[in-house]
Amino acid sequence: MADKLRLMTVHAHPDDESSKGAATTARYVAEGHEVMVVTCTGGEAGSILNPAMDRPEVVENLTEVRRQEMATAAEILGVQHRWLGFVDSGLPEGDPPPPLPEGVFATTPLEVSTRELVKVIREFRPHVVITYDENGGYPHPDHIRCHEISVAAFDAAGDPDLYQDAGETWQPLKLYYSHGFSRKRMHLFHEALLSRGMESPYGEWLAKWDSSRPDPDERVTTRVVCADYFEQRDDALRAHATQIDPTSRWFAVPLDIQQELWPTEDYELVRSLVDTTLPEDDLFSGVQEKVCA
Repeated sequence: MADKLRLMTVHAHPDDESSKGAATTARYVAEGHEVMVVTCTGGEAGSILNPAMDRPEVVENLTEVRRQEMATAAEILGVQHRWLGFVDSGLPEGDPPPPLPEGVFATTPLEVSTRELVKVIREFRPHVVITYDENGGYPHPDHIRCHEISVAAFDAAGDPDLYQDAGETWQPLKLYYSHGFSRKRMHLFHEALLSRGMESPYGEWLAKWDSSRPDPDERVTTRVVCADYFEQRDDALRAHATQIDPTSRWFAVPLDIQQELWPTEDYELVRSLVDTTLPEDDLFSGVQEKVCA
């Protein structure tokens, strides 16, 4: 691809960009394209999930620490980064769960948060946008809201009658959902670890998998080969030290096994204004031809 193209990924919290599609973004940056990560919230309501970081000075300054972690991860991946500026909604617990607080991302009116994303789209002018599916990847209220505003902004950014104060119109050409946590992938790694006499962290997950729930892998249309960037992905993930324990199952499968058995990151094409043929191996498939025409 001779021409520089632009890719935007929209995420709910800092660290999501490193656990979902980071090797893809690193690959496209290495190929000379522009990539912007948009983070909808500051992750203020997140817990400290790495015992080594559970220290008073970190707890007291978690918002700033997470901003610093995000800056480090963005530098590792080589991406541009933008905070959308909303407040982390937290993950309510209980049966039924308590209502979300007022003023957080998931309770902000959809048109308000969509406007902010439209502004960034019209400024950065991405050809391709990636977000979560309608389930948010998992049902965190911020992930679901991230999906909602991303789809709405994809459609609105090119409409001159909408958000007229949000900059000059720009219509992205393709919209994808990222799919990472498939049963097929998990089972493949589980069997590979056991066959090598290694401990697998996936046995309990697989045993509890709801067989009536479709495997997200069945929705995949596009597999981007990015195994050469898995180490860079993991370095970015470790940069989010409050959220990622370096001894956790995130790193249980050796890189060489991952690169051999599942060398791709996987996506579902849900909107396309260019001609493309499925399955794809490139998020920019059809875009280059459109841009150069």
